Amino acid sequence: MFERLHGIERVVSGYAGGTVADPSYELVCSGTTGHAEVAQVTFDPTVISYREVLETFFAFHDPTQLNRQGADVGTQYRSVILYHSDAQRAVAEALMAQLTRDDVYGRPIVTQLEPLETFYPAERYHQEYYRRNEHQPYCQAVIAPKVAKLRHAYRDRLKPEYR
Repeated sequence: MFERLHGIERVVSGYAGGTVADPSYELVCSGTTGHAEVAQVTFDPTVISYREVLETFFAFHDPTQLNRQGADVGTQYRSVILYHSDAQRAVAEALMAQLTRDDVYGRPIVTQLEPLETFYPAERYHQEYYRRNEHQPYCQAVIAPKVAKLRHAYRDRLKPEYR
């Protein structure tokens, strides 16, 4: 979702929030490392704000599911925001409080908010996964509907090549 938005400069799939140095996908999937599967998003704040990045994050996953996203279950699939500064933490806290006040999800938000300590890029085959595997069944069932929603709801925020 993120790489299609105007102002997003780079998206890297990876792992963070755990205790094992330089983990592999297989090790993270075992649920024993404490790492979550994450995306590191680099953006131009003169084009898209950190809050807008977070709003996209909350719009395209279910932040009320504890340690899961859909059929994917385990702590590696937890909803987590790993912030780089106190200012980012404050923006995330304010947005989560607003979403809770507005009862957007009808259930409590369980998204964790933690400082980023170390980010480990995922293996090459995990980078740009949807673009390179668009016809794979998982991509068709899970990601394609999100891309369609993005095109419809965020059309004015998309880079021209994704409109």
